[in-house]
Amino acid sequence: MTETSLRPAAKAPKATAKAPGFDRGAFYRVCRMLHAYFSAFAFLTLIFFSITGLILDHPEWMQARGREDQVKLTVPAAALAEANKASDPKAALAAAVARMTPMMGAYSSGDIEDGQANLRFVGVKGASTILLDVATGEAEVTVEHATAITMIGDLHRGKNASLPWRMLIDLSAILVLILSVIGYVLFFSLRFRLRTSLILTAVSLLAMLAVFAFLTP
Repeated sequence: MTETSLRPAAKAPKATAKAPGFDRGAFYRVCRMLHAYFSAFAFLTLIFFSITGLILDHPEWMQARGREDQVKLTVPAAALAEANKASDPKAALAAAVARMTPMMGAYSSGDIEDGQANLRFVGVKGASTILLDVATGEAEVTVEHATAITMIGDLHRGKNASLPWRMLIDLSAILVLILSVIGYVLFFSLRFRLRTSLILTAVSLLAMLAVFAFLTP
């Protein structure tokens, strides 16, 4: 038996525990995952608002006129009496007329002066106006159907739109903002392209400011 075989085996060095810290690789992986998931919805809204914004900037592309319909009717005396007892007589009168003929839009406002009610409905698809004699119940209803350009404009801005559509616009804006921020975060994972990306960002920002400052009255 040799001398070396009698020596105790040397102990393997203990692995030093790594101090917990920021895992940059895992952070960028999560960012890429979120960017991919948010893109599925955000890109659709970007396409929609880009197309509608382009059309609004060139209204001459769509010159169609909206259709206007007029209807005359008489609200029954019982319905008039019931509306006058309501907490909001104008809204109740509008609802009574709306039950008798198709309307465009949702009830927006109304006035009653000198025995005549002027009731207004507004919406993305169109608008309606009611002129009603509160004594006799005789009413003239004017229904205006929206044109394609006015409908696109209202959808783009959220004007006269329903609460769910306005919430959809807010959600779209928030998702696009998050998507943009994540995109800039991912720039920092591209070591060889980071400098070029930041330069392009700065040039784009300066170009926008220059157009506003010098070319916008």
